[in-house]
This record gives sequence, C-alpha cells and structure tokens, in this order.
Amino acid sequence: MNKNTLNIGLILLFVLAFIGFNSLYVVTEGTKGIVTRFGKVVRASDGKLEIVDPGLHFKAPFIDQVKALDVKIQTISSSADRFVTSEKKDVIIDSYVKWQILDAATYYLTTAGGNKMQAEELLRRRINNSLRSQIGRLTIHQIVSGQNSGKNTSTPEDDNVFDSTDSEVVAVASQSKRDEVMQNALKDIGASAKALGIKIVDVRIKQINLPPEVSNSIYQRMRAERDAVAKLHRSQGRKEAEAIKAHADREVVVKIAEAERQARTLRGEGDAEATRIYAQAYKQNPQLFEFLRSMDAYKKSMTSGKDVLVLKPDSEFFKFFNNANGAKATN
Repeated sequence: MNKNTLNIGLILLFVLAFIGFNSLYVVTEGTKGIVTRFGKVVRASDGKLEIVDPGLHFKAPFIDQVKALDVKIQTISSSADRFVTSEKKDVIIDSYVKWQILDAATYYLTTAGGNKMQAEELLRRRINNSLRSQIGRLTIHQIVSGQNSGKNTSTPEDDNVFDSTDSEVVAVASQSKRDEVMQNALKDIGASAKALGIKIVDVRIKQINLPPEVSNSIYQRMRAERDAVAKLHRSQGRKEAEAIKAHADREVVVKIAEAERQARTLRGEGDAEATRIYAQAYKQNPQLFEFLRSMDAYKKSMTSGKDVLVLKPDSEFFKFFNNANGAKATN
C-alpha cells in the first residue's frame, strides 16, 4: 500500500465519520422533536407531522434539521394589569398561568414553527380577556375579601351518597369568588388553548391591589374609622376611670370616718377607764391622790423654765408649796 492510497483511505474514513455524525441526533428527555427538510416539515405516510420522541434517531445528513419543543410544564407570569369591576372601579391584578405542550404538531403549526414567545403572547391575551370578563361581574368586596359564592345545601343523608360507577363521593362545597374566577378562567382558556396544541395546567391570581388613588382614599377612610373607634374607647375609658376614682374616693371617706369613729370610741373608753382608775385611787387615799395630781400640774406648768403664772400667793394652786399637807398658810 503506497502513501497515496493511505491518504485517500483516511480522507474517505473522515468523510464517512462526518456524514455518520450528521446523520445522528438526540432528542433529550422533556422535549419533542420535529424534523424539517429544506425548511419544510417532514410528514409521515398519513400526511401528519412526524413527531420524534426522546432518544437517539437518524436523519438525512445536511438536509434535515431538528426543531426541539419543550413539553415540560412552563409558567407565564403576566404583568400587573388594570381591570374594571361591576362597580366601575379599577383593580390591579397580577396573575400567572401554568401551561404545557399537549399536541406538538398542532403547536408547531399554530405558533409559526414552535415560536414560544408567540404562544405565550396568545395565551396572555386569552387569560387577560377571560379575567376581564370574570372581574367585570364582581364587586371589589367580593374580589378582595373572597366572599363565598354559595352555601352548603347538602343534608346528612346527601353526605352519605356514594356513586359506585366512578368511585367518587358526591359533595357540595362552597368556594370563594376568587377561586371561582380562577376556575372559570381555567375552563375558558383550556378550551381555546387546545386549538394551539396547548394544555392549561393552572391559572392563579397572585396579587390583587387597588390603584394608588383608590388606596389612598380607602386608607384615609380606614384611618378616620379607626380614629373614631379610638376616641370612643378613650371616652369610655375616661368614664370608667372617673367611676373607679369616685368609688375609691368614697371608700377612702368611709374608711377614714370609720377610723375616726373607732378612735373616738377608743379615746372615750380610755378616758372613762382613766377616770375610773382616778376615782378608785382617790377613794383609797384622797390626800395622796391630790398631792400627786398637784405635783404633776407643777411639772407640766414649769417644764420650759420660762413660764409665768399670775396667781395670788394663797391660791389653791400653791397650797402644797406652803404646807406639805396642803393646808393654806395663815397670817
């Protein structure tokens, strides 16, 4: 084998490897593949688009191209939009949609070759229209507070009803207006999205706000209501405080009066007892008793040393000064 033959063999091997590499392609898990040839979709023998499942596949090299479509659940987060309620008032609602490619062939044909941005734009329009129709039939109070739309009318007998055909328990449950809006929107969009080859998994309202001008007026009204309630509570508190204070003052007066009454009673009893003792002492030795009382009077009247008494020398007060027996001095 000469050198030229070896080079030609290597070139042929390289070309075959290159052609073989371009003849193989892989569709990853969670995607579907659509093969196009010269820009046109390859169809099966029955005329339908040929959808390629995940795995390793062959294609015509150089002329076939593979378009991968993501069939996993995806999310469309719509920007907050303004809606009008039945009261002709505006609310700002932020929502999102969970969707998934159901029919890859239909999706590819209706979205200009599987253009995800176009598909999401179509879904945004439809969810917006559905929500606008739903919100237009409700009031702000029903939307924000989640007022129940129905009452549970089932009876105890109805609660025990069991449908054996589909093995499901029949129950009547109440639901909020907000849940009702989301469920109705899911039904509306789900029906129209099938025409795009799309399955709507879920529709949710993330947030409901009021426009700034409406919010400010509501906050001011709420503030005024709270201020009125606060004033009412404060006035009731002052009223109760005055009642408690008056009751306490009355209790103080009553207790002081009772204490003074008891003190007078005790003082009277003490004075009576002292008088009784004095009387008994006087009966036992009148002269000694009179002498002790006079000494006590002298002591109390001359305690400071600066007392001045204007009395006659023969006054009864000084009788014990002149005579230890208390007899008055005679001239």
